[in-house]
Amino acid sequence: MQNRILEGQVALVTGAGRGLGRAFAERLAALGCHIAVHGMREHGPSEFGGTQTLTDVAQAIADTHKVRTIKVLADLTSIDDVSRTVRTAEAELGPLDILVHNAGGDIAAAGGKPDPNDVVTIKPEDVRAVIDRNLLSTIFVCQEVARGMMQRRRGRIITIGSVAAFKGRTNASIYATAKAGALHFTRCLADQMRPYDVAVNCIAPGDTRTERFVGTRDVDPARLATEGTLDRIATVDEVARVVEFLAGPMSAFVSGQVIRVDGGGQIWPA
Repeated sequence: MQNRILEGQVALVTGAGRGLGRAFAERLAALGCHIAVHGMREHGPSEFGGTQTLTDVAQAIADTHKVRTIKVLADLTSIDDVSRTVRTAEAELGPLDILVHNAGGDIAAAGGKPDPNDVVTIKPEDVRAVIDRNLLSTIFVCQEVARGMMQRRRGRIITIGSVAAFKGRTNASIYATAKAGALHFTRCLADQMRPYDVAVNCIAPGDTRTERFVGTRDVDPARLATEGTLDRIATVDEVARVVEFLAGPMSAFVSGQVIRVDGGGQIWPA
């Protein structure tokens, strides 16, 4: 069994129904954390070929890792939903020790990728949806969790950004802008939380082979290699290992950092 270095701690993982969020929740549960599994839709985990509901995911994590879990359905662009999510998690599992805010993505008002998603022609409603789900939700969730961590003088906050925040992209303009804002908010929050012994960091993945990524793009099979080259698409586990580092004791004095997880695809200063 994996060393349960986080035994008994409580984590909230947003966007945890599938993909990276599910991997983060599984990784923390394997380390001993009780997990609040957030999703926006009960059937979200089945949208890209899966068969499970959010209820199924929470139960599977509990059964596999012998921890307590709850599922929480919420729209994290609503401050009322955010407050309810945190209250529910803490009432059921205990005070939050770890937040992994993963919810977001390059999604549109109707739930799919904006088409087109370029600087000039993206629709106003899609601009609003992408910014709200990536930047606004980051601010709301981190604010709500940080208040409790300040009072307890402990905690870890991990936001999930994107390498898109570091490079202008015609066809991901608003997404890149939202992630750049979330990244800078994370750094500002880290500065404020220093006196309270709360570490705040951001992970910025590159292309990662989630169900959604593979199901919505034409992927070069050569980039699906798992060894022998760093010029490939990351596995979800490779990103989840960085969450393990930032949530665990080895990163106790690491805060205000952005870790790019892209195999060195972007080699320049942050």
